[in-house]
Amino acid sequence: MTTTAAPAVEPTFAGPVRLDEVMVQRFEYPTRYPSPDPDQNWADLYLPAGDQKVDSIPLAVLIHGGSWQKEIGAGSFDHLARELASRGMAVYNIEYRRVGSGGGWPITFRDVADALDHVSEVDKKFPQITTDDEVVVGHSAGAQLAVWAGTRHLLEDGEVGASPRFRPTRVISIAGPLDMVYAATHGDDRIVTALGGTPDEVPSRYTSVDPIQNIDTGTPVIALHGRQDVTVAPENSLRYVDEVTRRGGRAKAVMFEDEDHTSIVSGKSRSYTRVLEIIRYVSASDLRETTA
Repeated sequence: MTTTAAPAVEPTFAGPVRLDEVMVQRFEYPTRYPSPDPDQNWADLYLPAGDQKVDSIPLAVLIHGGSWQKEIGAGSFDHLARELASRGMAVYNIEYRRVGSGGGWPITFRDVADALDHVSEVDKKFPQITTDDEVVVGHSAGAQLAVWAGTRHLLEDGEVGASPRFRPTRVISIAGPLDMVYAATHGDDRIVTALGGTPDEVPSRYTSVDPIQNIDTGTPVIALHGRQDVTVAPENSLRYVDEVTRRGGRAKAVMFEDEDHTSIVSGKSRSYTRVLEIIRYVSASDLRETTA
């Protein structure tokens, strides 16, 4: 991936800056524990071409998937980030430690929380992005992390990821295991590995990070899922949306009939343009209309 050096932009700059092409700036974010790994604790900010006025460019946070394992990294979302940037959005694509590369419970979750909280520092250097009403998007394991990111403000002091400095207000889950107990008890051993045990063995971990157990009825969630997904069953999204709705919250499931777990985020998919349009729509819509 080619990274273009960022111009020297101060938070108090007067007048707009103009970019002639999409620019990518890498940030290394600090971690609370243990020491950060520069090869994994980073995030790329993509800025669209055009005028860069203060608080004028909506931000989308991307969290890649890969079963919380080391094999797939943030580079898998480079194409999605560039597509969104070409449509006028700023994108913050985060990397984090995973199982097999120093992650797992609780480090993976701490890393994601720390990467999100670093958005406040990114905003100081690039004040053209907006940070007060933003969308977080995740695929697969990243979708679980994205929905969790949208509810971190509900966590008790001392829980992993509590007291967020940056809070997304709307969430898009793509093929996410949003009912982790259901998934773990129906053959998904990837969740068991990531959390270090089954729901019976480490129930408090599931209670803390399982999206269906941490619903905020005020944070709208759109759950996209391929009907042909045999990696993360569509029931995960359907069960989550049903529970949010039952509690009086706002959630909507969008099923893609011909897509599987990976094709739904593939640029070669016939549904890819629709996925991009949904992200743009959710980012730009009135919060009250997000799941309409």
